[in-house]
Amino acid sequence: MEISSIIEQEAILANLKPGSKKQLLQDLAETGALYAQTDSQLIIDRLLDRERLGSTGVGNGVAIPHAKLPNTNKIVGVFARLVKPINYEAIDDQPVDIIFMLLAPEGSGAEHLKTLSRIARVLRNQSTLTNIRNATEVDTIYSLLTAEQNANAA
Repeated sequence: MEISSIIEQEAILANLKPGSKKQLLQDLAETGALYAQTDSQLIIDRLLDRERLGSTGVGNGVAIPHAKLPNTNKIVGVFARLVKPINYEAIDDQPVDIIFMLLAPEGSGAEHLKTLSRIARVLRNQSTLTNIRNATEVDTIYSLLTAEQNANAA
């Protein structure tokens, strides 16, 4: 699944200032609830349940929190770039400033995993990360997140 099909430019939070991991997840859930057409508290609960299994902080300042939701019929993404990195209990013990939250329907096993993999691949690219961190406009961040599919289409 292409990243452009799961995230709207309006779901990119370019200068978020959460005070904690929990506040970050709450901020993401509020935005995600609009696009997944579900309750933000359900999203928070599912994200926290997933975090209890192990941190979704994948290293290099990146986290990819994700959850499966009932009563949602599409995969939804919300992206955040933090003004100041926060402790996220990431696998490399480094603070996180780039977050891509993924919400998926409960029955979306393979599609959910493929989408997670695509997001991870994009955010593993050091050049892309540097450019996202330096971007001043949301449309630039959106272009960077979706650039891989644009390159594949060319």
